[in-house]
Amino acid sequence: MPATPWISLTTDYGLTDGFVAACHGVIARLAPAVRVIDVTHLVPPADVRRGAAVLAQTVPYLPVGVHVAVVDPGVGTARRGVALATPGGLLVGPDNGLLPDAADALGGVTAAVLLTEPRWLADRVSATFHGRDVFAPVAARLALGAPLVEAGPPVDPDDLVRLPAPTLTSDDDGFTAEVSTVDHFGNVQLAAPAHLLDPLPAALRVGPPGPEPTRPAVRGRTFGDAPAAGLVVYVDSADLVAIAINGGRAVDLLRVAPGDVLRVSR
Repeated sequence: MPATPWISLTTDYGLTDGFVAACHGVIARLAPAVRVIDVTHLVPPADVRRGAAVLAQTVPYLPVGVHVAVVDPGVGTARRGVALATPGGLLVGPDNGLLPDAADALGGVTAAVLLTEPRWLADRVSATFHGRDVFAPVAARLALGAPLVEAGPPVDPDDLVRLPAPTLTSDDDGFTAEVSTVDHFGNVQLAAPAHLLDPLPAALRVGPPGPEPTRPAVRGRTFGDAPAAGLVVYVDSADLVAIAINGGRAVDLLRVAPGDVLRVSR
């Protein structure tokens, strides 16, 4: 496998401890010429679904390389560590649902291995810090061109853990979708593809499904298409339906969190 001079890191490690620096340090010791892109280290702790969404929506825009993701509440348990090959790069991390959506975004898994080869890991592997002791050294070796098959035995890609499909239903009046993510600006992304907006009019209603009150919104292309403090339903940069407030935070008004369900209707 040819060397890939890029590694990306996506974690829930935060920025107040030395965890991220330790991962950078392991990579720098093993592969000092490899460049590292920090995608984010502010995934909410243990929020695998949020980490998976950030990773999948980001990797298509990164250089071809090795993408390490660590949101790993099961670290040290029977959950597996894996590395995945795709047409668009390699993915390294826990087998807990974090990686497959990103693999799909890069063309699908063409090969997968378990990370069990001791020579590829730290001399002493902590039960609680596999980012430093397993995933970082594996990523560095892969970035240097080491063959994936040497990292451990193969695993059937169909056996990889996948997150449950998000809630999504549609009808003639609109659709009901699970909140996928909430970004830094308070915009609410739904697990709804852009085409679900096509048959809907300019004037919409947004709110919880069922008899509870809904709020008026406009269908727009960007935030300024709504009046000040108004709700706008639009297609975001990931080609998913999202809800924002012109000059505000939609998440605060709608009082939702990832995993909740919203309805967008006529």
